[in-house]
Amino acid sequence: MMRMLPALLAWLCSLPALAVEPPAAPATRTATPATQAAPAKSWIDVTPTPYGPMLMQQAPPPPYRDYQMNRILTPEEKARWREMAMPMMAHLMQMDAREAMNHFAVKYKAKPGVSFDQVVESMMLRANEVNLKFVGKNLLWKEFRAVLNDDKAPRVEVFSFCDIAVGRELLKIIPEIVVFLPCRIAVMEDGDKNIWVLTLDWDATWLDQAGKHADITPELRKDVMAIRDKLDNVMRAGADGAL
Repeated sequence: MMRMLPALLAWLCSLPALAVEPPAAPATRTATPATQAAPAKSWIDVTPTPYGPMLMQQAPPPPYRDYQMNRILTPEEKARWREMAMPMMAHLMQMDAREAMNHFAVKYKAKPGVSFDQVVESMMLRANEVNLKFVGKNLLWKEFRAVLNDDKAPRVEVFSFCDIAVGRELLKIIPEIVVFLPCRIAVMEDGDKNIWVLTLDWDATWLDQAGKHADITPELRKDVMAIRDKLDNVMRAGADGAL
C-alpha cells in the first residue's frame, strides 16, 4: 500500500495517451469521406484477469501530437477505474486519514542541533550541486500569521525544484503530468519543534513498467529516475545540515 500512487502512475503510463482529437491530415492529403471510414476499434477495454476485470490495451492507440491533452475523464469513469484497476485502494481507504496520507510521503527528520535555516541552506547548496533548478517557494507559515492571525502555527515552507529539460520531454508525451510539476520539498516543524523534510513518495521505478509507451525512451526513463535520486539527495543533505 505504500506504493499506491506510484502504482497508479505505472498503470497510467503503461497506457499510451488517449487523444482528444487525432492530428490534422496534411493539406495535400484527400480526406476519406465519413461514410467510407471504417468504424474505429476501441483500443482499451475491460479484460478478465485473475485479480478481477481490469482495463487493458486492446489495440494500437490513436496518434497524438506533442503537448496534446488527453480526453477528459468523467467522474463515473474514474470511479470505475479505481474499482477495477486499484483493488488495494479499498484497503487504503479503510485507514485513518492520517495513516493513509503517511503512505504518500517520504520524510527525514533533521539531526538534533540542525536549525530550520540550516536545513534550507543545505538543501539549496545540494540542489545547485546536483543541477536541480530552484524555481520558487511558498512560506505557508507567514500566511498563517498574516491572514489568520495564527502566531502558534509551526514554521512550514515548501520549495520547488525542476529539471526543465526532462520536464519538457515528459510534458510533450503526457501533458497531464504537469499536475506533479515542479517537484516540491517541504520543510516543517512539528508540534515538538522537531524539523522534518518531506516530499511526495513517487518512486520513479514505476517507469520500468511503462513499456507500452514508445516515446518514453530508456534515456528519458533514466533521466526521470535520476531526478528522484537528486530530490532524495537534497532532502538528506538538508536533514543532515550538510552545509
